[in-house]
Amino acid sequence: MTQDQQTIIEPSDAGSGASPIAGEDPAMSRVLRRETHSSRAGAATIAAVLVIILCVLALLESALRAIGQPPWLIDPSTAAERIIALPAGMPPLLLGASGAVIAMVGLFFLLHAVLPGRRARHLLRDPRTAVVVDDEVLASALARRARTAANVTPEQVMVIVSRQSVVVNVRPTSGSRVSEEAVLQAVQSELDEMSPFPMPAVRVNLSTSGVVGA
Repeated sequence: MTQDQQTIIEPSDAGSGASPIAGEDPAMSRVLRRETHSSRAGAATIAAVLVIILCVLALLESALRAIGQPPWLIDPSTAAERIIALPAGMPPLLLGASGAVIAMVGLFFLLHAVLPGRRARHLLRDPRTAVVVDDEVLASALARRARTAANVTPEQVMVIVSRQSVVVNVRPTSGSRVSEEAVLQAVQSELDEMSPFPMPAVRVNLSTSGVVGA
């Protein structure tokens, strides 16, 4: 197996002569945060519905017990006794499955609460308006610039854009030399023109195994 060559350009200083982001205005900060971060509304709604259901069920069972009626599902005191007596009276398989389900639900809500939940989007510097662009759009523009500089087909270039980095993978045509520096400079120039925030670092991977040209 062959190893790809790698060249890295570190991101330029965001504050050195760069145009301001309209979203830096406090009035736009909430809008931009909503566009660049995933909403917690879905998880919060699920949690609220579960709590409401449990509270309504407990209230219903308590009311039935207070008026001397048989429980609808289970008597609250009986349920409390069974919980205290765990794991007695419960098959190990059912106990393990129940624990796994509860752990997964808890992990789901924990991750939604702790992780930043950033979407695959970048802000573009513009002094007049707030511009939010998907990373896929950035990757498409950078790939077009890279394949022009490398003089290859679209299938021979793949660009991956993340919050802090841009990875350009190029497979040259067999018998044709590709200037790694030219690709690097072309992609960096395109990135500087768009001025995404935060500015990612650029890395070019030039494969040593080429493809057969048409």
